[in-house]
Amino acid sequence: MRAASDAAAETPVRAPVQYLAGGTTLVDLMKLDVMRPAQLVDITRLQAPGLHSIEAGRDGLRIGALATMRQVADHPAVRRDYPVLSDAMWLAASPQIRNMARTGGNVLQRTRCAYFRDISWPCNKREPGSGCSALEGQNRWHAVLGTSESCIASYPGDWATALVALDATVHTLAPRGARSLPFARLHRLPGQTPHIETVLAPGELITGFSVPAAPFMRRSLYLKVRDRESYEFALASAAVALDLDGETVRQVRIGLGGPVAVPWRAREAEAALAGRPLTEANALAAARAAFAGARPREHNAFRIPLGEQTLVRALMQAKTMEVAS
Repeated sequence: MRAASDAAAETPVRAPVQYLAGGTTLVDLMKLDVMRPAQLVDITRLQAPGLHSIEAGRDGLRIGALATMRQVADHPAVRRDYPVLSDAMWLAASPQIRNMARTGGNVLQRTRCAYFRDISWPCNKREPGSGCSALEGQNRWHAVLGTSESCIASYPGDWATALVALDATVHTLAPRGARSLPFARLHRLPGQTPHIETVLAPGELITGFSVPAAPFMRRSLYLKVRDRESYEFALASAAVALDLDGETVRQVRIGLGGPVAVPWRAREAEAALAGRPLTEANALAAARAAFAGARPREHNAFRIPLGEQTLVRALMQAKTMEVAS
């Protein structure tokens, strides 16, 4: 890991410096003049144990930050034992992007907010203090959960929705050393500082992810609703994992994507289902609990019932999954 340590140690004093792996988001934003890093540090040739690999064991799954999306989507152990992770990767992007994009960069992709990506508009996320054009603008694609008066941009990723549901851990390396933290703590709500999107320190590099083994992993899936079937971001999505005793929910894990400011763990919905039969009525009650705090804007109120019904459908599909022992 010496090379990774060296790369991390060199970056913070010369910010803005960006790590470059697949480049599938960063290069686009550089073309649009949204991001103008003074330096790019190519990390694709770093060689360290676990950085490029996917390892499955009795304690869980370990995915290196430089494994590609395609490798995760196709990995036999991921498809068999963690289908929600494979589903999320398969539905996330085109084959070309899955071959290039790396898992570490995938969770750090920036919002698709049109005002963020067009530098002629004010945007607090791109330029702090300039205002949020989406509040009164075209906000069909914007978030209803986790927003603030400074930013209503949505988080676009699919895989992160599955990771946050499964209690994943993210591993990082910084000049002060390595650390691990719950994936649910990686992304920050926008609040009054939407330009600060994660808790990563300058120069801190994601090195991998761990997903613990648990009884609900095999009965898991990712459901994504979008405007078109091919290569499109989610209008609403749900990652669910179920442990059932007959029809009664012993444990459930739920992540929501689409109209959310960050990868969203729906703990209210999980609490509403725990110990209850998984019926469509109970699933709908849980979905309504998940969106109880939603704040719609002029053009995106439809994403609340859409998100609720997406979650209901995901739960009922997971219930009927055939799970190999």
